[in-house]
Formats: sequence, C-alpha cells, structure tokens
Amino acid sequence: MKSILVDTDILINFLRGKAKARDFLLSLAEDSTVYCSVITVAEIFAGMREHERQQTVDLLDSMNIATVTREIAEKAGMYKSHTRSQGLELDDCFIAATAYILQATLATGNAKHYPMDDINKIRVVTE
Repeated sequence: MKSILVDTDILINFLRGKAKARDFLLSLAEDSTVYCSVITVAEIFAGMREHERQQTVDLLDSMNIATVTREIAEKAGMYKSHTRSQGLELDDCFIAATAYILQATLATGNAKHYPMDDINKIRVVTE
C-alpha cells in the first residue's frame, strides 16, 4: 500500500465541492494510506467559516493526521535554510518534511511551492 500526503489545496477544493478533488480523494481509498499534516489542519481551520465546521471535521476525521515531530521540524528547518527560493514558506517546508519522513508521495496542486528534490510529488489538478 502506498502512502500519500495530501496538500492543503486539495482538501480545500474538496470542501468547496470540486468534483476533481472528490474524485482524486476517492481514487486513493482502495490502495493508499492517506495522510495530511497538522499544518494542513491549521491552514484549513484558519480559513474555515463556522457553518463549514462539521464537514471539515468529518473530512479530517477520515484521514491519518501526521503530527510534527522533532525529526520533521529539523528537516523543515533544513529545507528553509538550504532552498534558495525567496518565496518558500515555512509551512510548506513542514509539509514537505512530513512527506519525506513518512516516505509518502506529496499530492499537491501547487508543485512550485515544493522545489525539494528529495521527495516524491504528484501534481493534482482539482479545480
């Protein structure tokens, strides 16, 4: 079984009712262990409206939530310090580091946010 770490953008598009996001997540159900980072949880809750709470909680409850360990934090810090991209955000470094430590493929619609070459990525169009 393969491990997939789903990026924030895919889950947001799912919550917005985008069919491509729904279809992608459903396609993972049979042969993948699906994760999201606690960083993703924070990003989603930061933009969530109160009437969206139950649907959001239900979605997150269906996933494996990867916590930030010291190993992930150290790897995220190394990504931030060694990557030359000026726009590289620390939250994206945490998500990439989580994929690295879990040995999971990072599924994202924003591949440019992840210039790291030591993680597997798949670009997913969900809009």
